Amino acid sequence: MLPQLVFYLFSTVLLISAVMVISARNPVHSVLFLIVAFFNAAGLFLVAGAEFLAMLLVIVYVGAVAVLFLFVVMMLDIDFTKLREGLQQHAAIGVCFGVVLFAELLVAVGNWHMSSVSVTRLSGAPGQTNTAALGDLIYTHYILLFQGCGLILLVAMIGAIVLTLRPVGSGRRQIIDKQHARVPSETLEMIDAPLGVGVISQGGFLRPHTSYHETSVPDSYASGGQIEADKKEKDV
Repeated sequence: MLPQLVFYLFSTVLLISAVMVISARNPVHSVLFLIVAFFNAAGLFLVAGAEFLAMLLVIVYVGAVAVLFLFVVMMLDIDFTKLREGLQQHAAIGVCFGVVLFAELLVAVGNWHMSSVSVTRLSGAPGQTNTAALGDLIYTHYILLFQGCGLILLVAMIGAIVLTLRPVGSGRRQIIDKQHARVPSETLEMIDAPLGVGVISQGGFLRPHTSYHETSVPDSYASGGQIEADKKEKDV
């Protein structure tokens, strides 16, 4: 009886939070409701005995994806007035799409039925946990598909970097050979600073013995004229 009550509790909260994700006016509130939905979905996985998927959902989706969404939404300056300007103009098109999607849902639900075919369950070795069984299955039977998914994600990441990277003059780029040839004695100096004494009383911030702008690509940010400014500062 208790597992059923827990299941219905998590399911109810999950459905309510999912509806609030798409109905909340504030995007920050939508992301917070999404986090609540992830937590309740993880609870359902725990009820089903899949503790690895539950922890994966909490760590990856709540700890990384949802927090990233929250940071992006809070940093963006969204003007909701401009977003609502064309609402009435495109209302008819939106209603048509909504009717089509609702008809598809009715067809899908009307033709859905329980299959009488029994499902073959995969069972691990005796005493093997779900995490060990899942790892054994992924890295043996489905290793090629798993590696293929990794390659697809890698290509997508490289494509995103290539599409967004723009060679602008304000970017600081380094000459790799000169950067690797530098030694700590030229750029690092250990100082025994007393406690409770500020930086200004110690002579201000120390600069490297050789300017770090010497390793930057010409015409990039803080190169060229900055080197001359560093030389004048040292002479003073």
